[in-house]
Amino acid sequence: MKKLKYIVLFLLSTVIISSCDLFDKSTVLDANSEGNNLATFEKHSIVYSQVATGDEYTFDVQVRIKGPSVMKMTGDVPVTIKVDTSSTAIEGTHYRIDNNKLTLKADNNYLGNVQVTMITAGIVAPLPEDPQLILYIVPSGTSENVVGDGVPCKIDLVYGCLSHFDATTYSVVATRDGAFYDSWSGEVITKIGVETYRTTRVGHWVSLGVGTPGYTFLNKCDALTVPKQNLVDYYSNQVQGSGTADPVTGVLDIVYTIKSSGWESTYEYIYTPEPK
Repeated sequence: MKKLKYIVLFLLSTVIISSCDLFDKSTVLDANSEGNNLATFEKHSIVYSQVATGDEYTFDVQVRIKGPSVMKMTGDVPVTIKVDTSSTAIEGTHYRIDNNKLTLKADNNYLGNVQVTMITAGIVAPLPEDPQLILYIVPSGTSENVVGDGVPCKIDLVYGCLSHFDATTYSVVATRDGAFYDSWSGEVITKIGVETYRTTRVGHWVSLGVGTPGYTFLNKCDALTVPKQNLVDYYSNQVQGSGTADPVTGVLDIVYTIKSSGWESTYEYIYTPEPK
């Protein structure tokens, strides 16, 4: 009988503890539903690149309201975008913000944009270090329950040099793991973005029948980078490397690796401009 008594007491205590846990969790959920809404940047890290031609370039940084009761909000939310003192970008030299105040409205789903202008006049690229602009949000003058989320938006302003890698065709000599394996002519390099280019071939494959042929590389004043990317933007094999461009001859020398879980090879492509 004593054993039975202890078993019954144990089961009762378990039920009570479980009930308490359920009550605590629902209380927390209720508290969360009544918490603050947050003014936040849509992206907290941005790389903005332009060629230093002396022109100005304006881009948008999106701001929005998120939170547990944002769907119930009806009033406007004014916010101020401020520059953090730790920014290395200099106002008037690298950037300009003409209007740092915006109003987030319910009829636009509490979305808004602050416009940042990148200045390139007087800039001689490449700079020793790309300046970084750090922004944060301060909500103000609102009856809605909105606070800043405290997470800054860090914007790297990258100044590039004008190149013409896509203005001609190339003859290519290719090695794999230090040994010659192929050469060809008529290689086309296509400009797909600001100082961003795509080749025709990659590795030792002429065509894989899927994905996007070639690989992407970036130019920063004749210093070339092959950012980590999937093979032909399709397979899980990783392509990554770097290279140089000779500003006099126009010859490109790019070395990159292709890795998979089972193998790795290093390739060197030397691109020589063909006569026009």
